[in-house]
Amino acid sequence: MKTIKALKSLFAITSLSAAFLLGSCKKDDAIKADRYALDATSRAEWKGYKPDGHHAGSFAVTSQNLVAENGTLKSGDFVIPIATIENFDLPDAVKPALLEHLKSPDFFNLALHPEARFTITGLTPYAGGETPAIEGANYLIAGNFTLLDKTNPIRFPARVTMTGGKITAEAILHMDRTKWGMHSFSDPAAPLYILPRVDLHLKLAGNKL
Repeated sequence: MKTIKALKSLFAITSLSAAFLLGSCKKDDAIKADRYALDATSRAEWKGYKPDGHHAGSFAVTSQNLVAENGTLKSGDFVIPIATIENFDLPDAVKPALLEHLKSPDFFNLALHPEARFTITGLTPYAGGETPAIEGANYLIAGNFTLLDKTNPIRFPARVTMTGGKITAEAILHMDRTKWGMHSFSDPAAPLYILPRVDLHLKLAGNKL
């Protein structure tokens, strides 16, 4: 009799364990993860300010590592290659002088720091209240931005869409370059003064791998 009871108890425990394992498998199987890569149209448009005006241009943006689960962006990073910097507002004859200066140790120090990187640390539905915010923003993205070997946390509202195997994202960021150690020409009393603020307008697009 005791043997029968023991067998019944063992059977019950085994059944519960199997049910738990099967349930876990089904839950895991329900998570569909996809990886996306940005395409050649992806850009970070920049604008830097001086007291009497500004300069503007763009960088390329690359990534092979944006991960979505069940159609929602969850993690990943993107890279800004500093060598891809362009200028939009100056005449062709003087553009090279500005771009070479921006690549120098006064600013991005391309020789030692060839890229900037943003790594996503969190993504939540956007509830409003952030400034600036792109029109139609639906997510608040948090992450770490690394430039000149310094990493600072930033967050920004973004409009992210994922459909038909494609991903697009757009966001506007206001950043203080001095937080990443870029202090050149930041003295308001100096003859040449460049404001700390730099704007980035991210325009990203990519495809599922």
